[in-house]
Amino acid sequence: MRPLTTLPFFPLLLGGCAFRGAPSFPVVGAYFPAWMVCGLTGVAVSLGLRVVFVLTGVDAILSFRLFTYVALGVLAALAVWLVAFGPG
Repeated sequence: MRPLTTLPFFPLLLGGCAFRGAPSFPVVGAYFPAWMVCGLTGVAVSLGLRVVFVLTGVDAILSFRLFTYVALGVLAALAVWLVAFGPG
């Protein structure tokens, strides 16, 4: 009997779903997902910052290099996502 009592509340769980589809945009005739562009931007920013840090000597004093560069890449990817596809 319990599943029948919770059945009327299932539509409330779908309130955040939308039918507009995933954010994507056409590039050379094909649709690329937005998360892929944000991820590639994060990787590019991370690599660019590594070059800058090596040239300035900051890389030598970093204790957790991998964590630092991954965190910078994730921050850049999330910033691109927020600016390009965020709320509003």
